[in-house]
Amino acid sequence: MSALGGILINAMLPEHHLSKDSKEVIKLSMGLIATMAALVLGLLTSSAKSTFDLTNSEIQQGAANSIQLDRALAHYGPETKLIREQFKQIIIGRLHETWPENGAPPIKADTPERRQAVEAIWGNIRKLSPQTDDQRDFKAQAQQIVHDLMAMRWLIFTQANSQLPMPFLIVLVFWLFILFGGFGLLAPRNATVIAAISLCALAVSGSIFLILEMSDPVGGLIKVSSAPLQYALSQLGQ
Repeated sequence: MSALGGILINAMLPEHHLSKDSKEVIKLSMGLIATMAALVLGLLTSSAKSTFDLTNSEIQQGAANSIQLDRALAHYGPETKLIREQFKQIIIGRLHETWPENGAPPIKADTPERRQAVEAIWGNIRKLSPQTDDQRDFKAQAQQIVHDLMAMRWLIFTQANSQLPMPFLIVLVFWLFILFGGFGLLAPRNATVIAAISLCALAVSGSIFLILEMSDPVGGLIKVSSAPLQYALSQLGQ
């Protein structure tokens, strides 16, 4: 849109406003804006990718810890059968909330029911009364894993509700608006130029779309995979 505006302004400006010297100044200004926009665009892309990768890594680690917890409880003895079943139901609920199958938006905040269920697991493990050294070791291991899972759970919820810094995005869009306006101002009026600028605008819009999507790892079109938790679920209770 700004490029078309620049083309229209080009047609209305007196000829001396677009002299060789004027064009050189405009090109220098556009070069400066393009450099700043590229830096901010790269910064936002790197930040969004880091957020996406971190969440994905945390979910993979959580899945691995879930399997370790189930195995530790299984080795403790049959007394933990109820705890293992409760934990399996928590994983099933987490899958349904974060990756709903009916197209509903994922739940990014903790719920009282889910928090109570997790705390119940923690309390039931603490109530275990080990009779042997092996049972004491497995209880201590299970307590540590649950502690790690609870900390990771809160971290994922915190990250899921974090927002992309909007001032960065607003300033970036403003710079791109000026930059494409300059393209239109200096460009000759023909279909090839308009097509090239349109494709360029589409590419930049695509990068901003990717930034917004990766900044929300559990929502939108691009989200972290549920495969690690699905695999963990298949191993629980065995």
